[in-house]
Amino acid sequence: MFSSIATIVIASCIGLASAAAVFSINAIIRKVPDEDREYKDQLPLFLRLIWPLINFVAFNVGEYLSVEYIERQKKILQRSELIYLMSPEQFFGLQVVSAFFFGAIAWMIFALLSSPSLLIILLIAAFGFIFPFISLNDRLKKREKRIIRALPVFLDYITMALLSGLNLNGALLQAVEKGPDGPLKREFQNVLRDIRAGMPRLDTFRAMADRVNLKEITSLITAIAQAERTGSSLGETLKIQAEQRRIERFQRAEKLALEAPVKLIFPLVAFIFPTTFLILAFPIIMKFMYEL
Repeated sequence: MFSSIATIVIASCIGLASAAAVFSINAIIRKVPDEDREYKDQLPLFLRLIWPLINFVAFNVGEYLSVEYIERQKKILQRSELIYLMSPEQFFGLQVVSAFFFGAIAWMIFALLSSPSLLIILLIAAFGFIFPFISLNDRLKKREKRIIRALPVFLDYITMALLSGLNLNGALLQAVEKGPDGPLKREFQNVLRDIRAGMPRLDTFRAMADRVNLKEITSLITAIAQAERTGSSLGETLKIQAEQRRIERFQRAEKLALEAPVKLIFPLVAFIFPTTFLILAFPIIMKFMYEL
């Protein structure tokens, strides 16, 4: 009789505790305001599934992030074209959620192996925390390479349009219409949009240089500003810029070609040479063994 009463009391306490936990979690989640994404980029499928968790972490932890971190992360997101996808606080939330998932997966794997290791789980969770940042830097490097690769093409379009009698705004419009798709085309589209909105042309180019943060773009904007200030031919200036960018592109290709033999040394020594020696030595060793 006493044991049944104790069981009922324990079950009731567990039920009340569970209900209180669910009510508390629901109240905490309800405090997170709804996000207006009307003017933001569409989320990928994977991010869409975990976005409520990211918003939850961003809302509760974002106010404790330093201003320096937010500004630095904002510039990186802007240069990676992700500023209209997420805010710096949401990116930090993504890092936290990624660390949780990496740690949870590692814990489940070690639990199945019956050999949990707290240190290794924490290291994997730490890698999960920095994994979004690694992916962001990789995206940024790819975007910068695409911009540098497409820059001579756009400069050629702009130069031909200027030499044919169009002004710089018309030349930019022609380059955007005829140029290849990519991040540089989108940057020039932003420049044209800012010019139509009434922003001074040089300020729009300087804003573009700040967004991209590449020395090639900075050199181009400096040359345009100097040409407009001195009254020199803008078409000839851009033609020189295009030739210089193309020369730099060939020089980078030559540098990578010269670095290729050095990069091949490790795979040759670690993988190809041992396999070759093993294939050559095996019949010789077998012959000696049979003769003995």
